[in-house]
Amino acid sequence: LETAEALRDLMDEGKIRAFGLSNETPLGVCEWRAAYEALGVADRLATIQNSYSLVDRRFDGDLAEACDRYGIGLLPWSVLGGGLLSGKYRDGASASPRSRFNAYPAYMKRLSPGSASPDTLAAADAYAQLAEDAGVAPADLAIAFVRSRRFLRGGAVIVGATDLDQLAANLAPFDEDPALDAALLAKID
Repeated sequence: LETAEALRDLMDEGKIRAFGLSNETPLGVCEWRAAYEALGVADRLATIQNSYSLVDRRFDGDLAEACDRYGIGLLPWSVLGGGLLSGKYRDGASASPRSRFNAYPAYMKRLSPGSASPDTLAAADAYAQLAEDAGVAPADLAIAFVRSRRFLRGGAVIVGATDLDQLAANLAPFDEDPALDAALLAKID
């Protein structure tokens, strides 16, 4: 409540327009919503930043339900699974020494090619094959899939890049989304 009050005060001072949550749970969303309701500013709880990707769909269940109930849109991070869904690690390939998983071996261990489960690695390879079959880059498919989710409320995502070329590639699906027809979405699922 103390934090909610401080954020409300910042809003009253014109320094912020809305509030957001990050890495929250369904219970946490409900508790924050209750705190903001008590202060009369619940309509300003606008977004939640949680991990979401083809290989991390934890948001799809109870968290999506809670956020939908309160009109809170997801602003997802790690839409490429830390880079695993970019295709650069496909079939055991090793990416550049500067890639996150090579530069930081302990980074996101459950998605890192060196420590992820065989099922996770197989899923990333299968998604890359689906992208290839659809004629798009694996990263484009991954980003377009996340942007197609109804709970994003506008299609904004947080992309990461280690250089300008990667940034340009990650922004390409925003200029022209790859077509995700019902058949391709069914294959993804």
